[in-house]
Amino acid sequence: MKLPTFEDIWQDSLQWQPTQEQLEKWEILYQELLLVNRQINLTRITEPEDFWEKHLWDSLAGVIGLDFINYENSLKVIDIGTGAGFPGLPIGIIFSHWKLTLLDSTQKKIKVINLFLEALKLNNSQTVIGRAEDIGHLPQHRETYDLGLLRAVAEPSVCAEYVLPFLKLGGIGILYRGNWQKEEELNLNNALQQLGGKIILVKPFQTPLTKSVRHFIYVKKITKIADKFPRAVGIPKQHPL
Repeated sequence: MKLPTFEDIWQDSLQWQPTQEQLEKWEILYQELLLVNRQINLTRITEPEDFWEKHLWDSLAGVIGLDFINYENSLKVIDIGTGAGFPGLPIGIIFSHWKLTLLDSTQKKIKVINLFLEALKLNNSQTVIGRAEDIGHLPQHRETYDLGLLRAVAEPSVCAEYVLPFLKLGGIGILYRGNWQKEEELNLNNALQQLGGKIILVKPFQTPLTKSVRHFIYVKKITKIADKFPRAVGIPKQHPL
């Protein structure tokens, strides 16, 4: 099975197109994932068009075409709860001058991502094993990132508590969501008042093939965060702000 390229859909939906080299790297990533998935259940999304839409298009739709991101800069980016490497890996392939950290608490998944990085010769990306609640307190990670990515990790207020400690002042957290309710926005705003952030954009999207609903929530860090955040492992999910 080979991935479709869908150049016209990239152009129509995001006003952007991948290069030949980027398409080739995506193909390598896809083939490597299919190989590994036979032994470890990394993802149920393995059909070529599903993979293209849910892992490639969805990953990039969250970061392309934003007027508050300086794409030319060498941005430091962390993907929190990266799982099988999404959205971080497709983004790392496209923005080869960015520096990516792929964080997950599951050693097995991180081992697999390291194999992917080797196959892709992706020198701009590193992996870290750990929980966001712990890693977010380490000096080498705390308040050092320009962008933080979280896809399907937890409810929005919990995601905010995970990501804000990693961000520099002015840094942006990007929450990848499906549906988006007013109640979620109220809860997120309440949490952000305690965490020193604010919502700067809620961007609705429809996926190009299956016409599924997507929302990207962009949260900016506007003040320094209290030392107690993130709270201890498990507490943010058990007792959301």
